[in-house]
Amino acid sequence: MNKKYTFFIVDDDLLFVEALARILKGHGQAVFSGAARAESVPAIVERRPDCIILGSADSDARGLQFLSRLRDTDELNSAKIVTAFTHPSDQTLQEARAAGADGSIIRSPQDDTLIRYLSEIMEGLIRFTFWGVRGTLPVPGRRTARYGGNTPCVSLRLPGDILFVFDAGTGIKELSNYLASENRPVTHAAIFISHPHWDHIHGLPFFGPLYARGNSLDIFGPPNGSMSLRELIAGQMNGVYFPINIKEFNAKVSFLDLGEEQFDLNGAAVQTIFLNHPGRCLGYRLDWEETSFCYMTDHELYPPTSSLYNEGYVRRLEAFIADSDVLITDAAYLDEEYEGKMGWGHSSVSRAAELADRAGVKKLFLFHHDLDQTDDDIDAKLETARAVLEERGSSTVCIAPKEGETFTVQRKNSRE
Repeated sequence: MNKKYTFFIVDDDLLFVEALARILKGHGQAVFSGAARAESVPAIVERRPDCIILGSADSDARGLQFLSRLRDTDELNSAKIVTAFTHPSDQTLQEARAAGADGSIIRSPQDDTLIRYLSEIMEGLIRFTFWGVRGTLPVPGRRTARYGGNTPCVSLRLPGDILFVFDAGTGIKELSNYLASENRPVTHAAIFISHPHWDHIHGLPFFGPLYARGNSLDIFGPPNGSMSLRELIAGQMNGVYFPINIKEFNAKVSFLDLGEEQFDLNGAAVQTIFLNHPGRCLGYRLDWEETSFCYMTDHELYPPTSSLYNEGYVRRLEAFIADSDVLITDAAYLDEEYEGKMGWGHSSVSRAAELADRAGVKKLFLFHHDLDQTDDDIDAKLETARAVLEERGSSTVCIAPKEGETFTVQRKNSRE
């Protein structure tokens, strides 16, 4: 952790308290503890901790009542409250958040994983990682070694281990490997599919959490033609194309068809918009505690000189991404490449930079690189985008993310 905090652990399991205290103290944190819940309140108030960790049974109603009591205690208003579970269900986690928990941890995590998750909760950090940044086909090899060769997948974690995944290209296998290395159950995740072109779904059968009993995953995306999202995913996994089918998923998996709409999910406000791309393709915006994240890959921004240019469409996109903290967007082509590929459903890097500036985006991430581009070509696109932004006097920061690279954004209204 970057700062020193005071923690108060409330749990009847002394072995858990001792183990957790050892980990926290090993990272320079101050730790106090108490056993009986009701009797702990005066001691907790006296210590005025920065964070209260509540160990409880996974379905303990009294624990939730105690959590609510702590949250309603004026002297503890600024304290974070974290629940510690062994095998939490999705319902259990939702009930804890509704009662006032800022996040949850697993009772037997790896030391470094636990510290990272507590740090994210304490500091209000939103963490997102790029697992694949290429488009159309995976392109491994020396020419793509720096930025990586996997196709689209981005993970987003909110404080408290709420996991969102955007697209399921081959990069989702790298995410799956990472989650397995953490030795931490996923429990629940939401996967947002932009559209069912192969480079955005062909990694999904290799996502390990789909095969683990007890996990709950919601897969969102647009239907295409007469086929639902479930039918589209099942189609690529039938016996002709793949050796196993979706009936092999042991997790509880829900498929949810989306159009242009708005809804709440795990405390985040989700919006969608149709993009200019062959078939039905969605862009996503998540707003969480005044912090915004936009994922808008696979869309074409025609130049104003083109007969296909649609000012109304551009204005809708600008409104959708307006003032966002993060924009991950299609920047498939170098400017000199675009003219020969107009109408293919992808944008030039200059048009992506112009859109981000006009919408007041804080950080622009160039994404979905053409399969024939080398790492040096991506470097050139980054230089072009930054030059465009500088010429426009823009405050937008432009980044070309590499596969496996993680970034953070701090939420704006984090409790102090």
